[in-house]
Amino acid sequence: MTGFARVDGHADGYSWTFEVKSVNGRNLDIRCRQPAGFDTLEAAARAEIPKRLARGSVNLNLTVNRSQSVSQLRINRELLAQVLELAREIEGAGAAAPRLDSLLAVRGIIEPVEEDEGDARERVEAALKADLGRLIGELVTARLSEGARLVTVLNGHLDEIERLITAAAACASTQPEALRERLRSQVAALLDAAPALPEERLAQEAAILIAKADVREEMDRLRAHIQAARDMLAEGGAIGRRFDFLCQEFNREANTLCSKSADVELTRIGLSLKASIEQLREQVQNIE
Repeated sequence: MTGFARVDGHADGYSWTFEVKSVNGRNLDIRCRQPAGFDTLEAAARAEIPKRLARGSVNLNLTVNRSQSVSQLRINRELLAQVLELAREIEGAGAAAPRLDSLLAVRGIIEPVEEDEGDARERVEAALKADLGRLIGELVTARLSEGARLVTVLNGHLDEIERLITAAAACASTQPEALRERLRSQVAALLDAAPALPEERLAQEAAILIAKADVREEMDRLRAHIQAARDMLAEGGAIGRRFDFLCQEFNREANTLCSKSADVELTRIGLSLKASIEQLREQVQNIE
């Protein structure tokens, strides 16, 4: 299932953008891109995403920017005391007293105070992990929203398959009288065969003809598959793999129906049925 989510955040002079998108996939494939030094976020994502998603190709991207921080300043009192002592000695020798701005201009008197980078990074990573959880939650919401729309589409395909099965059941070639008439003509052809077939062989051939002409079993199974599909949609959750297998069973029965058909109308319905099943299967690939 497809989905997209984005989360922006900032803390302690850092700003970041999280983006995640997912597309259809048979299995769960997670790919992460993050700046150097933020590798713990990939480990967190690989631990958290499988708890919320079962299938899909998930791409997570993190960009981080650091603002130019203004450092605090402090006076190096020990160095200032040494400079003042020298200034008094110079003043005692008859020289003019140094001005304050001259004293403060001495290298090292005023120095910046750097923040403890380790503490800041810990707070930033904690905020990033919180945003990661929120990001995955928004992705799940987006996928659920798409899933709700897909349910309507899938039910529409199931309605069409059910309509075609009803049309196949109503087809004249599937009716008991039509089957009996076809069997009579085929048995007559067997009786006219030269050399004549033994009665035991004739009974075997008649049984084969009956089995080949009767598609009621295939239609019964198709109806059962429709009910199973509707039950899965009502159940919800990660049903993609089971639904995909069910589509294979749909297709198997439709192929058998077409192979048994000896009637143009029934063959046309069978081909339409196969096309509808294929459309259903394509949509099922979008389900988790």
